[in-house]
Amino acid sequence: MRDEVADAAYGLGWAAVRHMPEPVAREIFMLIADRVWQRHGRGVRQLEKNLRRVVGDDTPDDELRELSRRGMRSYFRYWLESFRLPSMSRERILSGMRITGVEEIYKDLEAGRGVVVALPHMGNWDHAGAWIALSGTPFTTVMERLRPESLYDRFVAYRAGLGMEVLPATGGADDVFATLTRRLDGGRLVCLVADRDLTRTGVEVDFFGRPAKFPAGPAALAVRTGAALRPVTLWYEGDDWGVRVHDEIAVPGGDDDVAAMTQSVADTFQQGVAAHPQDWHMLQRVWVEDL
Repeated sequence: MRDEVADAAYGLGWAAVRHMPEPVAREIFMLIADRVWQRHGRGVRQLEKNLRRVVGDDTPDDELRELSRRGMRSYFRYWLESFRLPSMSRERILSGMRITGVEEIYKDLEAGRGVVVALPHMGNWDHAGAWIALSGTPFTTVMERLRPESLYDRFVAYRAGLGMEVLPATGGADDVFATLTRRLDGGRLVCLVADRDLTRTGVEVDFFGRPAKFPAGPAALAVRTGAALRPVTLWYEGDDWGVRVHDEIAVPGGDDDVAAMTQSVADTFQQGVAAHPQDWHMLQRVWVEDL
């Protein structure tokens, strides 16, 4: 019954919210965000635990609570925009992006070299995906399977409608790593959210001074295919969206290239999260001591 309700709720969101006047929808979502924050449930408590590691133990509790409130508002803004994105105008999607460094991605792709973009759960990664697809660059991504299956199908259809090729993280007809390898060997773009390990076999990295687990996939694909590995960080800039494409993480040629490159991804994400902690939508466990 819970799965059916969840699917119905998301379906209602996509069907109804996109047709509301934007100021009305935004007000509703901010009210919901504040109510969820005030209830201080498990997700909010985990968000605050994560943010404590970002801002430090010396941050007063009331400042941390205020940061988590802004974090929940940012998180619900992501959902509001995701529901409205299919009906958002092309002009709005393209004109609202404040992006730096994307030229380096285009240079690699034009030269026939694949690119792996590693992103954290920051800002609105769906909007960034829609932006790059509408700019004329198709790409492939991977999505965690959701329950119920009908809800997963909604998300796949939604992201495919924005111009993304979406592969299931598990249970697909083909091996996802092999498929991504073929895309990169063909000089394509692959975008992977990479700040939470879903496999329990990820790489242990230092993240804000504590051991955390990050997925090995982005670095492993770059090592296997010779594709460029580029971390990207995202945030909100007023009503617009900020994105920075960071420098390529080169293969160091050491004993464990994947581990070293994944640590470099973590270091870059740390910079982005520290600069925009309210826009890091991490309500799940990341650090080893929590797992």
